[in-house]
Amino acid sequence: MGRVSTSPSPDAFSALLTPEGQALLDELRDHDPSQELALATRLRREHPAELVSAALAQARLRQRAVAKFGAEDAARMYFTPNGVEQSTRASVATYRAASFKDLGVRSVADLCCGIGGDAIALARAGIRVLAVDRDPLTCAAARANAEALGLAGLVEVREADVTEVDTDAYDAVFVDPARRGGRGRVFDPEAYSPPLSWAVSAAFKAPRAALKIAPGIPHEAIPAEADAEWISDGGDVKEAVLWFGTEPGRMRATLLPGARGLVGRGLPDPEVRPVGRYLYEPDGAVIRAHLVAEVAEEVGGGLVDETIAYVTGDELRPTPYADAYEITDQLPFNVKKLKALLRQREVGVLTVKKRGSAVEPEELRRKVMPKPYGKVATTVFLTRVAGAPTMLVGAPVGAAGGAR
Repeated sequence: MGRVSTSPSPDAFSALLTPEGQALLDELRDHDPSQELALATRLRREHPAELVSAALAQARLRQRAVAKFGAEDAARMYFTPNGVEQSTRASVATYRAASFKDLGVRSVADLCCGIGGDAIALARAGIRVLAVDRDPLTCAAARANAEALGLAGLVEVREADVTEVDTDAYDAVFVDPARRGGRGRVFDPEAYSPPLSWAVSAAFKAPRAALKIAPGIPHEAIPAEADAEWISDGGDVKEAVLWFGTEPGRMRATLLPGARGLVGRGLPDPEVRPVGRYLYEPDGAVIRAHLVAEVAEEVGGGLVDETIAYVTGDELRPTPYADAYEITDQLPFNVKKLKALLRQREVGVLTVKKRGSAVEPEELRRKVMPKPYGKVATTVFLTRVAGAPTMLVGAPVGAAGGAR
């Protein structure tokens, strides 16, 4: 099992690795997509049409991949559409590879390896990798990537069904199941390919293991033997990982860059209290890991509502796990009153955030501020306070308040 690609044939991909294909890719490195039709017409006078199409497609994929892999690596790597979409961001893969290294792992069976993003990070950490996928083109891309980045000596790419691969010779197993189907994202862990239950059984057979899963997985679906970690990068939640062979039952959130980690201590839910001078917005990984209570304890605060992950307090206590805002106004939800307040404060830049509100931020922004009233920057939170729809108005405290 593994990812199924809808990309061009392996023969068209192989043509990209020839001297002619490499020259085409070099020529297209900084091409302008808006001029692609004229460019394709010109190139097809000198090169086979199939090769030109494959090179243009690859050039587009490389441009998309810069956000995940950085400009230097993306310009040398090979991608499929699914590969760009589903690959682990390089910063996250590097962090995970370092985690394996810290556990003393020297070899990993990377099952459902895709185009090799995690295998590259593992190899760069000095770990020997068996990278397995069932799709021929995906394997060809993974093999070409290991070669292009000088890592072929540490990465063996094998085209196979991962459920039939013997991993006994490896210190650890990493499984990254496909979480997309023909209709988009798959939310049921048993609808992953391969299913989560199979991945867990594979993890139990290895001394160490890590299973990459969707960050929205219900906590009740997490095996008791797993060490569950939610990872965000730059404030965006990227994934969850179930570790085996570490600390069973642990819940933690890791914030990148910097690998700041918050570990659950089994605290009770924070008390609900009136809105204070400061509002803390926990990082998404903290919320997914159900560690809002740990943040509330750290800042000496409570919840604005028992169902909302906003923490409030009277004192500013910097924390890397939440962004802090100084609240100036608390209003019942009322569009006219908010519009008047923004005009009075001469607001020119408005950020609208919501949690526990059905109102769309952009829709409200258009209604209350059709044009700038001045130069002041303000943030409005649409939420509930003790069950009542409420608008909290304020501004970020800044770096001292944990802004990333």
